[in-house]
Amino acid sequence: MNIAVYCAASQSNDSTFDERTEELGNWIAKNNHTLVYGGGNTGLMGVVATSVMKSGGEVIGVMPQFFVDREIAKKDITTLHIVETMSERKNKMIELSEAYIALPGGPGTLEEIAEVVSWVRVGQTNGICIFYNMECYYNHLESFFNHMVTTNLLSKEDRNRIYFATNLEEIEKLIENYEKR
Repeated sequence: MNIAVYCAASQSNDSTFDERTEELGNWIAKNNHTLVYGGGNTGLMGVVATSVMKSGGEVIGVMPQFFVDREIAKKDITTLHIVETMSERKNKMIELSEAYIALPGGPGTLEEIAEVVSWVRVGQTNGICIFYNMECYYNHLESFFNHMVTTNLLSKEDRNRIYFATNLEEIEKLIENYEKR
């Protein structure tokens, strides 16, 4: 299975994020999944790609040319798709993947995974969206999605298709159950 991972290109000041991201990368490789990600060499992006490659897995990066020009592309990965725009990047990552995981990140991470959540909701992709809520990073967002349900702006059925996992074991179970569907 191809798994898109959205995460920070910036370096966090919480080393736990790096450790758990590395564990996820190792798990992706050891379970013969392929990482699809933004193609960067820095922050959590660099951590997840490096861990997949070191564990013998495959990594597909998707990066706009303007980021390549800034020399932040990770060169030692299996495949790097170079596109022109961020919109093309998002579309290509969605097209290439069946599961979508958001790790801690900033506005870009949130924007990318929010698009996938919307696409799943309206039936444009049949993937599974998981927020990896390490160190309670996404607690407020989870509460906000629940608030959307209480205000009737998100159906309970759609909310039940947005997953939050606090550890790798939960992610593994969610993906296994998704694959069995």
